[in-house]
Amino acid sequence: MRILGVEGTAWAASAALFDSETDAVFIETDAYQPESGGIHPREAAEHMSDAIPRVIETTLNEAAGDIDADDRSSSSKRVSPVDAVAFSRGPGLGPCLRIVGTAARALSQSLDVPLVGVNHMVAHLEIGRQRSGFDSPVCLNASGANAHVLGYRNGRYRVLGETMDTGVGNAIDKFTRHVGWSHPGGPKVEQAAKDGEYIDLPYVVKGMDFSFSGIMSAAKQAVDDGHAVEDVCFSLQENIFAMLTEVAERALSLTDRDELVLGGGVGNNARLREMLAEMCEQRGAEFYAPEPRFLSDNAGMIAVLGAEMLAAGDTIPVADSAVDSNFRPDQVSVTWRGREADAFRSDEADEVRGAEATVDIGPERVEKCRTPKSYRHPTLDATLRKERTTLEARLTSDARRAGVPTPVVYDVDLAESAIEFEHVGDADLRDEVTADRVRDVGRHLGTLHRNGIVHGDPTTRNLRCSADRTYVIDFGLGYYSDDVEDYAMDLHVFSQSLAGTADDAAELQRAFESSYEEAGDDAVLDQLREIEGRGRYQ
Repeated sequence: MRILGVEGTAWAASAALFDSETDAVFIETDAYQPESGGIHPREAAEHMSDAIPRVIETTLNEAAGDIDADDRSSSSKRVSPVDAVAFSRGPGLGPCLRIVGTAARALSQSLDVPLVGVNHMVAHLEIGRQRSGFDSPVCLNASGANAHVLGYRNGRYRVLGETMDTGVGNAIDKFTRHVGWSHPGGPKVEQAAKDGEYIDLPYVVKGMDFSFSGIMSAAKQAVDDGHAVEDVCFSLQENIFAMLTEVAERALSLTDRDELVLGGGVGNNARLREMLAEMCEQRGAEFYAPEPRFLSDNAGMIAVLGAEMLAAGDTIPVADSAVDSNFRPDQVSVTWRGREADAFRSDEADEVRGAEATVDIGPERVEKCRTPKSYRHPTLDATLRKERTTLEARLTSDARRAGVPTPVVYDVDLAESAIEFEHVGDADLRDEVTADRVRDVGRHLGTLHRNGIVHGDPTTRNLRCSADRTYVIDFGLGYYSDDVEDYAMDLHVFSQSLAGTADDAAELQRAFESSYEEAGDDAVLDQLREIEGRGRYQ
């Protein structure tokens, strides 16, 4: 079976031929190169209009050359060089998508073969999953317009975490434009970083979400203040990629997965791949980064996923094939995978490895130690471990005084980044999730927020259940605030974790919000809606 893939979400006009019997992929790409700055939608569309016919013609010639001469002469009916046409239906720049969609529809009709509409972001994940042979990996996508973490559950790829402002590649490009470097900026930052030393820059992780606006503003200011651009580039990489790696590890821990794949053009950065590989090795997980031609936007991944969808009968009528520039990966029904069970491992062992700490569990006491992360720069790692240990001890006690069930803090050792707690609960909320439990969470977060406390990471693994109580634990990403935005981010993090770990997440979310509305502030729920709209392609 041979599939023609056509990609054109932004800068890459690309066509590919995938042969499912030989696993061979031929890719022809003509990339838009802006003279300065980032992608200009009109210029990108003009390039797409000019380049798409050329790359398709080259690829179809490749396909036609593979048809055996006997096949041509044995039938009076025209032999199609491909069995289906798959195209990137979204997300992306509307003008570019429409050009690709029009070309794909015309080819499907003229060749009389099925049409397959592929989600570009899911294709990034699937090319890594299929090439690695992994069963159900977490995917970190790091590209120009995106930065998010995906995991499979209950027939869909769930967004476990994502950027709250701009894509990682676009963020880096904003910095390089400030210093006068041409597009693309990522490779130039990587080269300059080789001669740099570490300076302090912001590090923003909110549960499994992240933000790049603050670090980019600080990086620009650092250059303007006279810091060597090599030092700023080095520190940008160390902080941004450590943020992505930390969030990827949190996703592995939340979902109990031990496989991670990387997608997106920023994945070509050697330092990012090094960090992810080192993190996975530390926690006993497997890591896979596709070869470079499959990392950047390319039609090969569209064709490979198109073949899977075609085999599952997941085609689309031409009349229903309109492109969608806001096509989120969690809107895709994953028809080509089985509905495997989503069981979690038990955490009732004597020692549990979380996303950032090792926890020794005794019958009455728990000792939590933030282990050094070798993938992070030593200065950054030491700062984070000390700050998070200090805040966790203080906020856990303050939350308890405010009336929220939390473990008693028995001892704190800042030199070792260790805390000794009371052992509370019999299981994580992730394993005991019910409507009554999430109502407890709504009330607890409402109480925290009324008292000026932001938890920072209220996932279903950071809530513990006993017979009659739901406890809040792990305040390591918490802080004090009176900002509605910060409170709403708490709700957003919990909502994402429900989507990634619960089968009836929508119903549970309604119960959670109803309970929070009673205990908290309506303005926070209004702000939650605004935050939800910021996600990539909302």
